[in-house]
Amino acid sequence: MLHNLLKNRLITHAGNKKLKVYGLLTCSSGKRMKKENRVFFKSETEAVELGFRPCGHCLHSKYILWRNLQGLDAFTPPN
Repeated sequence: MLHNLLKNRLITHAGNKKLKVYGLLTCSSGKRMKKENRVFFKSETEAVELGFRPCGHCLHSKYILWRNLQGLDAFTPPN
C-alpha cells in the first residue's frame, strides 16, 4: 500500500517522528533515518499541522523562515 501511494505521488514528504522534522523524499538526511522513526505525509501542510519543522538540508529556505519565526539564534544548527 505504501509503495502504491509513493508510486502515485500521493505521499510527497517524509519525516522523523522522534525529531519532528519533515523533508523531501529525496533528502539525503532523511534517507539515513531509522525505519522505525519514519512517517509519511500527503502534503507539507499536514506535516506542519502535526508539529513538524522543515529540514535544514532539503528545505533550507523554509527552515530559515521557521527558525526566524521561532526567534532562534541565527547560528543554531538544524537537528
